[in-house]
Amino acid sequence: MFNKLFSKLQRVGQSFMIPIAVLPVAGLLMGIGKSFTNDTMIQAYHLQFMLGKGTPLNALFTIMSNAGNIVFDNLPVLFAVGIAMGMAKHEKATAAFSALVAFLIMHASINSLLTINGIIVDGKVADFVRLGTINTICGIQSLDIGVFGGMVVGLGVAYLHNRFYMTRLPDYLSFFAGTRFVPVICSVVFLFVGILFYYIWPPVQEAIYHLGVFVRDSSYAGTFVFGFIKRMLIPFGLHHVFYLPFWQTGLGGSMVVDGHLIQGAQNIFFAQLASPHVTHFNVEATRFFSGEYIFMMFGLPGAALAMYHCARPSQRKKTGGLLLSASLTSILTGITEPIEFTFLFQAPPLFLIHALLAGSAYAVAQALNIAIGVTFSAGVIDFFLFGILQGNCKTNWVFVPIIGFIYFLLYYSIFKFVIKRYDFKTIGRGEDTQLHTKKDYSRKKSLDVDSSVSHSIVEALGGIPNILDVDTCTTRLRATLKDPSLVNEEALKQTGAAGIYMRGEGIQVTYGPHVVIIVSEIKQILKEGE
Repeated sequence: MFNKLFSKLQRVGQSFMIPIAVLPVAGLLMGIGKSFTNDTMIQAYHLQFMLGKGTPLNALFTIMSNAGNIVFDNLPVLFAVGIAMGMAKHEKATAAFSALVAFLIMHASINSLLTINGIIVDGKVADFVRLGTINTICGIQSLDIGVFGGMVVGLGVAYLHNRFYMTRLPDYLSFFAGTRFVPVICSVVFLFVGILFYYIWPPVQEAIYHLGVFVRDSSYAGTFVFGFIKRMLIPFGLHHVFYLPFWQTGLGGSMVVDGHLIQGAQNIFFAQLASPHVTHFNVEATRFFSGEYIFMMFGLPGAALAMYHCARPSQRKKTGGLLLSASLTSILTGITEPIEFTFLFQAPPLFLIHALLAGSAYAVAQALNIAIGVTFSAGVIDFFLFGILQGNCKTNWVFVPIIGFIYFLLYYSIFKFVIKRYDFKTIGRGEDTQLHTKKDYSRKKSLDVDSSVSHSIVEALGGIPNILDVDTCTTRLRATLKDPSLVNEEALKQTGAAGIYMRGEGIQVTYGPHVVIIVSEIKQILKEGE
């Protein structure tokens, strides 16, 4: 049962990456745009002549800010389309189109009931309605279901699509058969889903509100548990499923910003980023990601240095190149898996220690009122845009390098002691050093990946007939297999895999950021082999 659940959750997690992938560029546009149109910043540095209202640069940065903001304003529909497309086994374009239709119909049906029952009168929300329960979504006044509504549509449409896209109908209805039947059935189903939401969502809104209060009131303990669980799910590739509701739904808190009720930790931050009235970003929201800067930019590089110093002298040159590359990736982009998977499989207790330290970093950041937003991960770029540029009075960013240095020493000293005390065969100490070479990780710097590697991966996965579907997240190849016993793990390791995790029909293989190119080539191989 767990094996089947894992396979399902794996596919859900990888489908989340489609809408998530647009968040970094949207966040960068908003971060840069809002920073350089901030009146306080402009006045503080006497830049009115260059960045003041009416100047060409001000117009450019305003456009950038609005371009980023439109993405965050429409995340629900982006999640609906992205998840449906990602979860569809075939004919993904049809699934995406059907999701858009279903999303609009669902909210139109909710709007109709709100109007019929006097909650919306002449386009205005009645006075007795709690602030924030009604919102305009794609031009439709509807219950503010948020990203959760997009997830429901995406997952529901994907299910209907995979079940009915090959449907046969009688000759007189044959025009609506096959893929054309999918938007039809989705339209009917989500009309009734909208009706259902009208009756069940208001109580859910209240429940979410009270759950957010509970999480808020759990303070540092709750923050620690969140950070710990998120890191522990990394090896299973299910962390997206866990943290996204905190980032994008009322589970991560609710807050009124400029008269609008905003739900979800990340949404709250970006709403405050766009507001000219914020003096300090909300720590209750940012506690779900501010602590990541501490261990991603400082802690894990300390662990890498410890592994380097614990390596055999004859292996230090080789391991040094690998660990330096992985450390820079973590520092600059917040992508930590190259380092984490370097010690995860050789020394699992080290990963537990890492998860505990990471959880504590979240709590420490909260205690110090550090409030720095993220797009998708906490690296130098996001730190500069959403920390330094926003000013210390809003973010308390100056504490990050101070506490970060302490965590660098903690990671370094603890990892070095544990590795030597228990003789863990981390990189440069065991026979499998060859499995993690500098070449494997430096390939991410080039867009030119040897296609023979992709062919080798296909063979190692049991050949073309054994691969039911394949996709990717930030650093991992994810595949669903017909017969998992055909997988040759040793052959996968020889292709540069930094980590392999199998459960049931699902497999995840870590290659690093260049995995996107590998998966594209594998998809082409599978298509040619049909």
